[in-house]
Amino acid sequence: MKKHLPNFLTLGRLILVPPIVILLFFPGRAPSAAAGLIFLIASLTDFFDGFIARRFSLESSFGRFLDPIADKVLVTSALIMLIALDRVPAWAVMLIITREVGVSALRAITKTWDTTLQPSPIGKLKAFFQFAAIVPLIVHYEYNLFIPVDFHLVGTVLLYIALFLTIWSGVDYFVRFYREYDVREDGDVF
Repeated sequence: MKKHLPNFLTLGRLILVPPIVILLFFPGRAPSAAAGLIFLIASLTDFFDGFIARRFSLESSFGRFLDPIADKVLVTSALIMLIALDRVPAWAVMLIITREVGVSALRAITKTWDTTLQPSPIGKLKAFFQFAAIVPLIVHYEYNLFIPVDFHLVGTVLLYIALFLTIWSGVDYFVRFYREYDVREDGDVF
């Protein structure tokens, strides 16, 4: 059981996507707060699955394959629902999703070379800010937590930071990809 814990956490992240989406079909304080809490729990599994896998040498091919997919499904599902609720601009989500698809394609290509583009520190920071932005955007409403906190405003600010890091990390991946491509002898990408 212990050796599969990181993969169970990753699968758990995928399993938590439908409740988040369903709750967001019912805009209001309670469903938004519940969806935000579930998204927060799901995003924390991203940290813990990787930490446990590295700390206890439980990394697996399945986990390396599934982890980025789970992240992308969680983030894109939430962002698409937030477009429908008019909580995020569609153009920003389009840029985020385009970067995710582009980087996934580059990583798939490099796997055919028996290598892969490793995640960069910028990419990890991007993921943190995406998760950190989406939670308050889902919660959306203003709450008095010792002081009034406008969750939508907090989430919007964090989203623009995440968007900047998303573009930066995407450019970083493409630059690293083309450096790798330039040193390949056959020059064939596909």
